[in-house]
Amino acid sequence: MRSRVYLGLGSNCAGSIQHILAAFKLLQAELDDCLLSPLYRSKAMYIEDQPDFTNAVVTGLTDRTPEALLDHTQAIEAQLGRDRSREQPKGPRTMDIDILLFGDRCQSIARLEIPHPGMLERAFVLQPLVDLAPDLVDPVQHRKYKMLLAELAGQRLEKIQVGETTAAGKVLWKR
Repeated sequence: MRSRVYLGLGSNCAGSIQHILAAFKLLQAELDDCLLSPLYRSKAMYIEDQPDFTNAVVTGLTDRTPEALLDHTQAIEAQLGRDRSREQPKGPRTMDIDILLFGDRCQSIARLEIPHPGMLERAFVLQPLVDLAPDLVDPVQHRKYKMLLAELAGQRLEKIQVGETTAAGKVLWKR
């Protein structure tokens, strides 16, 4: 059974925009109807003495299980230079891919919690999610994400203009 998934992408190492776009290209090979949100720059939340993050959300359709998709996204992270054995938790990273939503599932296993447990407190997740799906409803709180985003108005985001185009020559987004 195919499920619509939403993945949060983040990077705060040199070339972060290129890392996000490279991850998107790799995810396009895996997900059908794959779309990328606008990119946003935000301050690091937990360890503030590090570079700003570039964030986006990707959505698409998959036949994989949540666990198989997690394995695949972690392989993409490694391919783009992430070494979990050497990084500081919540510290700088070349690529972080989080499974935010997986259809309407709510599940918690040792390696994965869906919906992602921190997403409702992060404007850098909710804004690009709302850009892709403005009427999407949280499966736990049963409220639209755009309403939840409004509660995070104090978190500053900067929209990044990237002139990336699709194969059809259409600009994915503009500032």
